[in-house]
Amino acid sequence: MADTCGQVLLGSGLTVLSHPLMYIKVLVQVGHEPLPPTLGRNMFGRQVYQLPGLFAYAKHIIKIDGKSGLFKGLTPRLFAGTVGTIVHSRVLQVHTYLISSPSQMVGSSQKAEDGSLQHVVNETTKEMIARSCATIVTHPFHVITLRCMVQFIGREVKYSGVFDSIVTIYREDGILGFFAGLIPRLLGDVLSLWICNMLAHLINTHAIDDSTSHTGEIKNCSQAVTGFFASMLTYPFVLVSNLMAVNNCGLAGGLPPYAAVYPNWLHCWSHLSREGNMSRGNSLFFRKLPAGKMYAIEQKRFF
Repeated sequence: MADTCGQVLLGSGLTVLSHPLMYIKVLVQVGHEPLPPTLGRNMFGRQVYQLPGLFAYAKHIIKIDGKSGLFKGLTPRLFAGTVGTIVHSRVLQVHTYLISSPSQMVGSSQKAEDGSLQHVVNETTKEMIARSCATIVTHPFHVITLRCMVQFIGREVKYSGVFDSIVTIYREDGILGFFAGLIPRLLGDVLSLWICNMLAHLINTHAIDDSTSHTGEIKNCSQAVTGFFASMLTYPFVLVSNLMAVNNCGLAGGLPPYAAVYPNWLHCWSHLSREGNMSRGNSLFFRKLPAGKMYAIEQKRFF
């Protein structure tokens, strides 16, 4: 219980600190570009037209809504983080209890299995179940968070609080409205987890010599690198999930002419792929001008 409380407190603190970054990232993901491109220099020193980065975008939001404007949607996100941490912890405990038996708790045999492929598969499966349960339970709060953020585009106040937002979503979309964008989010989480752990296992098994010093630190580093690589590969699932969560929800940012209406997430994926927007919002620094796109000043987006 104490460990779970500590995880909740730490997670809440990190959520508060990272919230402005997520807020700006979501606005970029839906295609909102309130500032026109400017002439700057890329990392190689060459002059190019660039889109405003994280800090320029943040200054624009502060100019309109003040510093507190950077924290729209924070409350439902904190709800999601707290509930998700508790559910994740409880599922891991239940899973460990169900699979535990005296025959499986022999220290020598357990040690022999540590680091093996079967051990990695078992641990990844356990983590996948826990993460998936936490994601399903907290997704309604995730949807509310995203819709609170996207209101910045049309200056709406439709989603003003957690409980009022719950009533609004249920009244307009029913139960399914709370799970808009859930499938691509689950798929992305599962694929990212398996890619990360399998790649890390391959590196740790075949590329790292256990006899060298600092082996543990090197393996932790490989886990972090493979995690970053996996998140890059599965980013399109995150993008599609977030777009589907706000699609056709009555907000300007999710309706024509600003955004297309998608019947399902596969159509959204196909449309983004055709437009070359599968990585939109993946980077908030050195944002290059989209090739073949025209900037519309009135709608503050590219076409």
